[in-house]
Amino acid sequence: MLFTIKHKDAHSNARTASLELLHGTVLTPCFMPVGTNATVKAVKNDDLEELGTNLILSNTYHLYLRPGIEVIEACGGLHSFMSWKRNILTDSGGFQVFSLSPFRRIEEKGIYFKSHLDGSSHRLRPEDVVDIQRILGSDILMPLDVCTPPEISREEAKQALVFTTRWAERSMTRWKSEFESSSSWLFGIIQGNFFKDLRKRSAEEITSLGFPGYAIGGLSVGEEFDTFRDYLELTAQLIPDPYPRYLMGVGTPEYILEAVEQGIDLFDCVLPTRTGRNAQAFTYNGPLSLKKESNKMDTEPIDPACSCKTCAEYSRAYLRHLFKTKEILAAVLTTYHNLYFINQLVLSIREAIRSNRFKEFKKNFLDAYKGTENDSLL
Repeated sequence: MLFTIKHKDAHSNARTASLELLHGTVLTPCFMPVGTNATVKAVKNDDLEELGTNLILSNTYHLYLRPGIEVIEACGGLHSFMSWKRNILTDSGGFQVFSLSPFRRIEEKGIYFKSHLDGSSHRLRPEDVVDIQRILGSDILMPLDVCTPPEISREEAKQALVFTTRWAERSMTRWKSEFESSSSWLFGIIQGNFFKDLRKRSAEEITSLGFPGYAIGGLSVGEEFDTFRDYLELTAQLIPDPYPRYLMGVGTPEYILEAVEQGIDLFDCVLPTRTGRNAQAFTYNGPLSLKKESNKMDTEPIDPACSCKTCAEYSRAYLRHLFKTKEILAAVLTTYHNLYFINQLVLSIREAIRSNRFKEFKKNFLDAYKGTENDSLL
């Protein structure tokens, strides 16, 4: 892996860079569409390629349970299994374990959990998670970590930090001993919840392990936006400058712009695709709910300023009709638009950084985005 910073904005921490991976070059800032189950929902691979997508995210936890690692291994790895020729980052499943708290137990050795599919019992150690992702053939691997919700006690946050660091050490040892000579790369994850001293401690401990890249976990998990911004700024600047920075779980314009301003290179989120399937579309004037009665006779596209295939061919009235009649095409067309919109936003962000006008771009974009529709995203 080769990470090269191309340009730094003169008035913020925003930057552009390139990330050389086995399956092609990733230009940053970069939004990763989420393909949890080896597919980005409602989008074909050729549409993703048409959008310029060079890196998607899949999930180790879900693929481990279904179809099972043995199936993917028999099919030649995840790239072959899903017929995707470009790069894949696989999350460790730590967030899924966090979100399925009634079904899991966390111990020093690893996590013990019951499948949300059939109730079967499983154990995953940090070493197992690295091994699974190596079988998947991921371009970027994430280690097992402990993600925590807001408003837990300091002692609980500290214990999660301790496990995250110890598991990171074991994951790094496993990767170095077995896979370092391969073309897969293991990133470290910084935790610490919403305690500044614990965030600093986690950053110090994780960056001392010598990962080739670093992720910020435990943000955008239900906290207020001001809290998110405060802890993002703190944590991002604790990651050494020459390394790629990945903010986990961010995918709306407000959060993307805040992340870029703090020097984040990579981010992912299910929101653009999930909201697309639920009749909510991004527009330059804010989110739009396509099921609203006001769209019934509206012959305008989702966004007149958008040049995607959906906006070029279909009206709000037609899309509303598709959603009301529960046609699959509704999800396909709106999801494509949402991903196109986010991709165009990222392309504009890169150009603004190169022109040293990122903060101006951010202000102008948000002034318009928050000014009209303001339908809340799901």
